[in-house]
Amino acid sequence: MNKKIVSAMTTALVVGVASTTFAAASPFSDLDPDHWAYQSVMQLYNTYTADGKRVIDGMGDGTFQGKRPITRYEVAQMVAKALARTDISGTDKAALDRLAAEFSEELQSLGVRVAELEKYADKVQWHGEMRYTYQSNRFDKAYGQKQHRNNVNENLLRLEPVMEVNNHWKLKARIDASDEMSTNTSGDLKMQRGWAEGQYGSLNLKVGLFDDLTNYDRNMMFFNEMSGAEVNFGKVLRTQIRVGRLNTSDNLRYDDSVNHLINYNGGLNTGSKYKSNDPLNVQSIALTYKPGKVLSLTGAYYHFQSDIFRNSAYTDNMSEDDANIWEVAPTFRFGKFGVVGAYLRNTKADYYKHSHVVELNYGQAKRDRPGTWMAYASYRYQGMNVSMDGANDGAMYNTKGWEFGTQITIMKNIQLKGIYFKGEQLHNGQDAEKLFGRCEWFF
Repeated sequence: MNKKIVSAMTTALVVGVASTTFAAASPFSDLDPDHWAYQSVMQLYNTYTADGKRVIDGMGDGTFQGKRPITRYEVAQMVAKALARTDISGTDKAALDRLAAEFSEELQSLGVRVAELEKYADKVQWHGEMRYTYQSNRFDKAYGQKQHRNNVNENLLRLEPVMEVNNHWKLKARIDASDEMSTNTSGDLKMQRGWAEGQYGSLNLKVGLFDDLTNYDRNMMFFNEMSGAEVNFGKVLRTQIRVGRLNTSDNLRYDDSVNHLINYNGGLNTGSKYKSNDPLNVQSIALTYKPGKVLSLTGAYYHFQSDIFRNSAYTDNMSEDDANIWEVAPTFRFGKFGVVGAYLRNTKADYYKHSHVVELNYGQAKRDRPGTWMAYASYRYQGMNVSMDGANDGAMYNTKGWEFGTQITIMKNIQLKGIYFKGEQLHNGQDAEKLFGRCEWFF
């Protein structure tokens, strides 16, 4: 039986709060409300010590990781917090005293930290990863020209601090530093994102600079930072509203030589001169219906406004400066198999105005479970006036074709990932091919 779940159950019993039912949504992404220990975990999560600390508060990244064996040190922390309560009955106090005797050595080493430093030290928790990425993007050019290749050998260090403000609000950030091994060049640490996030039951709020990636568009539109605000609420019917701005100047440019927008982030790069472009103003709303584990269905609408749309590859008259994109994205899960899809259409564009994907996947590579793996096969069509800066690691900008990938956890918190894409470029019909490999170390 799982040691962490059992420890939570034991502490819940001795604290004397194991009879109340909580109907609120789970605060942990990996803890299902249908789990047999859900009630006890939630009771401890909603139980506070005299100094206002939760008896348990998860791993700091929105997960509980109940399948991970718990250490004596972590049990001692739970016991220390339980001992800090002032409303424990005599019987429960006796049980806690026995637990305190069992973990006396750990409690003694924790004494100063629990009593004095915990309220400061535990305010900031650090997570992140180190990863190595290799990718080779290959494009055939028209009229018999030599094939263009763009190879990447990159190391990246990513730090993700989570800072507790109070019981509802946290500050989160992402700090990156990378080096290109083929040229032996490296960059300084740079804050990519920084935002405040509040949680009130099923209501989630974000304000600041956060990622623009959504879990329903299958990484087809953007993988960038959005400056603005996001609101999520609901459970079976989940609503997401976003208002803000995207900075695309690093990736999207207008290329005079081929007369259309170019994605320079590992995509089609001809080296031609380009024009600078304005940020994208963004407003979006998405509704996701998820009645159970088998089916989910999302419908979404996005409005973008920017001068980057004033070009002949967008509309004939080059007078439009906005985009209206509609999306539908279904998901079906059958045991370890999943079938996902998405269709997006830009009603303002005359060219390259839709994107779609169909994917069959199997399994799941879990970071904390060595030997777990997943694999998928998908067909992607990524029109550049919809998929302007997609986040997927396979199919490139303004291409269509087949993508195959796999991921495996070789050791705890160490994963390998491989992807192969074979297709063609939409603007000239020539071949496009990509090899992608990555090793990730999480902490």
